[in-house]
Amino acid sequence: MSTPNIRPPQVVNQRRSQRVLLSVPLRVSGKGMNGAPFVEHTKTLIVNAQGALLQLREPLQEGQTLSVRNVVTGEEVLCKVVDLNPSANGVSELGVEFARPNPHFWRVSFPPADWSTRSPEAKRFASSPSVPPPSAKDPIVKK
Repeated sequence: MSTPNIRPPQVVNQRRSQRVLLSVPLRVSGKGMNGAPFVEHTKTLIVNAQGALLQLREPLQEGQTLSVRNVVTGEEVLCKVVDLNPSANGVSELGVEFARPNPHFWRVSFPPADWSTRSPEAKRFASSPSVPPPSAKDPIVKK
């Protein structure tokens, strides 16, 4: 079962950088809606050069500022909640945006904005012949 896309097409296609499915362990902290500080451990679902999509149990609202620490590298950045999708199970999906673009925070190389699976580079890598495994008929060379 898939979730219908409820965003207008012009918003969906206005990406500043490619999205990458990547699970990065995070420590997220900030002040909850009641003003009390919170710390929650989670991981990313999707990342891009401007931020990420992640899940949190802490009730938040759009516009809130969070501190996001990459548990692997120890690097920490300030983010703002820019999209919030509450769910019935108490875990919300939220989009966070870095205070300043930081494509190196995730330690991945993002494809160029115009990249697609139809690009010549993708076709070249997908169609390059792979080395077949040795068969029983291949001679064994001993040194």
